[in-house]
Amino acid sequence: MYQQITLVGNLGNDPEMRYTPSGAAVASFSLAVSKSWNDADGNKQQKTIWFRVSVWNKLAEICSQYLTKGKKVLVVGEVEEARAYTDKDGNPRASLEVRATQVRFLGQKGDDAPVAQNGAQEGGDIPF
Repeated sequence: MYQQITLVGNLGNDPEMRYTPSGAAVASFSLAVSKSWNDADGNKQQKTIWFRVSVWNKLAEICSQYLTKGKKVLVVGEVEEARAYTDKDGNPRASLEVRATQVRFLGQKGDDAPVAQNGAQEGGDIPF
């Protein structure tokens, strides 16, 4: 079996860096993926889905070094599990957990925009 998810969104917080007892680096951050459209009456609508992303080893260290709240990234990974929670207004919600295998920083021209994946390469913006 195989599954993969590709997301483009903005960080909801700075990455939280930690190390496992065996010394493996792990960074976690929330990712907001938004969709906009016009309804039948022409009114603009927007929906945001939140993902909780974890990155491991060298990829975690690179993300922790370069990423900050609000940065736009492309994440490729596997869906781990959904986590239920209650929002600040008391509404039930779910957050999807994603284990990233690749993170691409989508910056403005001239920004540092490395590509990080399980071999930690340097690169640039995605050409689209």
